[in-house]
Amino acid sequence: MLRSLRHSLVERVPRDHRDTPAGLRRRQVVCVLTVLVGAVTLAWSLRIEPGNPLFYPATSALAAVWTVGAFASGQLHLGRIGDVPRRPVWPPIALGLALAGVFVVGALVVREIPFLADRTQDVLEYADEGPLALLVVITAVNGIGEELFFRGAVYAAIPRHPVVWTTLAYVLATTVTGNPMLSFAALLLGVVVGLQRRASGGVLAPILTHITWSLAMLLALPLVV
Repeated sequence: MLRSLRHSLVERVPRDHRDTPAGLRRRQVVCVLTVLVGAVTLAWSLRIEPGNPLFYPATSALAAVWTVGAFASGQLHLGRIGDVPRRPVWPPIALGLALAGVFVVGALVVREIPFLADRTQDVLEYADEGPLALLVVITAVNGIGEELFFRGAVYAAIPRHPVVWTTLAYVLATTVTGNPMLSFAALLLGVVVGLQRRASGGVLAPILTHITWSLAMLLALPLVV
């Protein structure tokens, strides 16, 4: 277990994914524009009343913004981990489940604090509306889009301390929702997937952890809050 964590979060697999100076500048410009558009789209989607059919195209548009911005910025990589480098699959999924477990335990505490419980319920209201299968698809697609952009494009656009800066960018993009619980979740998740990106050199591990965590929250959190 400890060895798997080291491979997933600490030990870096050798690689050379550097952009040219011109490519780096282009990536940075695309990332700034995408963050601005994405933040506005995110704020709009979460201000739509639960049960409003407009919520689904709005969240789909958000996933499209992150995904288009990611691929428009330049080349992305899947990454590898391990002593014998391989694509990261099961360790990121296990880490996503473990992270979800931490959040579920935290939710048991949060529900005793009225202000925080209300902010959490604001998010969960969307899970109470619409077909579960559709919510699962939207949750997964948005998780993939966010990781392609923040741990793919933005990470590659930052020459120094990318884990710190991508986490801050992710948190700032989430603060426009006005929900402190979402910002706190973005902070913790951002640190974990940022470390995964640094260790593996790619977006596959962050994507798998993110969607595993997101789907677990979608299914488990309503049962404890």
